[in-house]
Order: sequence, then C-alpha cells, then structure tokens
Amino acid sequence: MKEIVLITGANGLIAKELSKRLEKEYTVRFLTRKKQNANEFEWNVNAGTIDGTALENVSHIIHLAGAGVAEKRWTEDRKKEIISSRVGSAGLLLKTLQKKNQKLKSFVSASGINYYGTETTEKIFTEKDGPGHDFLSKVTIVWEQSADEFKNQRVAERVVKLRTGVVLSEKEGALKKMLPTIKAGIGSPLGTGKQYMPWIHIQDICSMYEFALKNSELDGAFNAVAPEHATNKDLTVQAAEVLKKPLFMPNVPAFVLKLLFGELSVAVLEGSRASSGKIQHAGFQFKFPDLKEALKDLLKN
Repeated sequence: MKEIVLITGANGLIAKELSKRLEKEYTVRFLTRKKQNANEFEWNVNAGTIDGTALENVSHIIHLAGAGVAEKRWTEDRKKEIISSRVGSAGLLLKTLQKKNQKLKSFVSASGINYYGTETTEKIFTEKDGPGHDFLSKVTIVWEQSADEFKNQRVAERVVKLRTGVVLSEKEGALKKMLPTIKAGIGSPLGTGKQYMPWIHIQDICSMYEFALKNSELDGAFNAVAPEHATNKDLTVQAAEVLKKPLFMPNVPAFVLKLLFGELSVAVLEGSRASSGKIQHAGFQFKFPDLKEALKDLLKN
C-alpha cells in the first residue's frame, strides 16, 4: 500500500511539478482554498479551518504554502500576509495533528535562501551561518521555527527545510518575467547587475524534495541552490545568448526599481551566494548544475 503525502500550496509551480513525480510511488493529496479535484481538500488558514479527512493516514507533509514575496509591494498588510501564510498555515497543521494525536514520518518545508540576508558580499553562506537582519530574513527565521515545532512537539520524526533560491522555469517566476523584454531585444540587468541570484532549475528543486522525502536520514536545513554562482547580469546575458537576442540596453537604474517597488526592490537589487555542498554531500546530484545548460533546457522551445 502506498504511503500518503499531503502537499500544501497546491497551485504553486513546485507543487504541480513535484506531484507528477510522486504519484507513481505515493498517494498524493493537496490542501487548497477551493477544492476542484478528488484528491484536493479545503482549508482556510485565516479562519483556522481544515478538512480533517485530508490528514487521515498521512505519513508525510510537504509544506509549500506561502504568499509570493515578489508579487506585490510590501505594505504592512502584505508583510503580515507573507508571514501568516507560512507560519499560520504550519501552525494550523500542527494543531490539527495534535488534536488527532497523529504522527508523521516527515515534515518537509519550503524555506528561503534569504535566511542569510540579501546583502551582496564576497561571502558564500553555508548552513552553519546565522541569519541576516532584513525583512526576508525575519520571514525565513519564523518560517523555519514553525516547521521545527513539528519535531519539537514530537509530531514528526524529522523536519527538513529546503532554503530555496530563485526557481528557474519558463512557466512561472523570475525567468518568465524576464523573457518578454529579452525576446523583444530590450532586456537589461537590474541595478548594477552584480547582485548574486542563487538559482535552481525547477526539475532540480523537485528532485530535491523527492530526495528529502525518500531519505529518512535527512534532517535539518539545506541550501536548495545550484552549485554555480551567478549574478543578475549573468542570468540576463546568458538567457539572451540562448535566445540569440541582442543585449545592448543600459542597466535598469536602482532608483527606478525603488520607485516602482519600494522596499520590495531589495529582493532584486541585492543577493548573496550560498553553498549547495551540504545537500550534495548527503548524496543529492544536480541534473542542471550549470546555468547555461539550465537555460538551454528551459528555453529550448
């Protein structure tokens, strides 16, 4: 009999791609705000409600729910939503499992590479480094703390936190947003272009979740970023090269982005390098460790 995996954040890119991989070996369920399919169950984090049948006989939870950090300006209300959509949703799951006196084999949670802060320096961060002090760091700290409670409260045997960088996909996210201007021949780096963009191919991040699920010795935080470090300029230039498009426009000035996005602009104007060594030492192998090859794969059509 297949083990049951419950995935939150059902409408997100990773959840959609990951479920395709897992369905062969696991029974996959989703938690969503509006049920559309037989394997979906409704929950409302703000109201504190969840369809309890979603958790029946569940062995593993993959927690991907969370409002997008780069989708809207960071008003005070938006900041609260970014945090509550992660922390509140984990808390609701934990409380419901405790009421049912139910245990999990594993709780695998999304996290952010912004844990270390977004300041561009020469440092390459590892999991041994402490957190930064900006807003995204604070989000990630409480996000991970909410995941750790599953182990602290002995609800899950282990907790894995994947500190994810920029997920590259032609379907959603940063790369898709860049493509129209690059294809039109008017693409350009943002700000100085020297800020690092810790990145990972969509297939590799899905493989990493599968790896975390299947390897029972994995526990704790892991940087979910490709081994090759790249800047915003690297990504822009190499995407243009793969698409065979010219790149002659000047960089988009930082002040323009600050005017457009306010505090959110830090998410695109700053970025740190992070090491993928720990997950590789645990046995994970990247299919796309090289940015150029990753872009060729994603943009081949």
